[in-house]
Amino acid sequence: MKVNVELECSPEEARRFLGLPDVTKANDVYVDALTRAMQGAGNFDQLNELTKQIAPVGQFGLKMFQQFMESGVAMAMSGSGQNPARKDRE
Repeated sequence: MKVNVELECSPEEARRFLGLPDVTKANDVYVDALTRAMQGAGNFDQLNELTKQIAPVGQFGLKMFQQFMESGVAMAMSGSGQNPARKDRE
């Protein structure tokens, strides 16, 4: 049996429903710092150097973040008996 549930809610309501922390203040500080850093980049070389500083681990960091998100989804779904991270192993 397959059941689909659609929820219509704001991002704030979804965050609260999933029990995620409010990171608005941390995000504001990060965006402000990034904006100031971007204003200091006058040419492509400076922008490239800034990019390396922001994401020093490159593709490895993105892969690690992806695994982190997948494990979070798997944990959230474990209460319903579904585990999307293990779907390919069944």
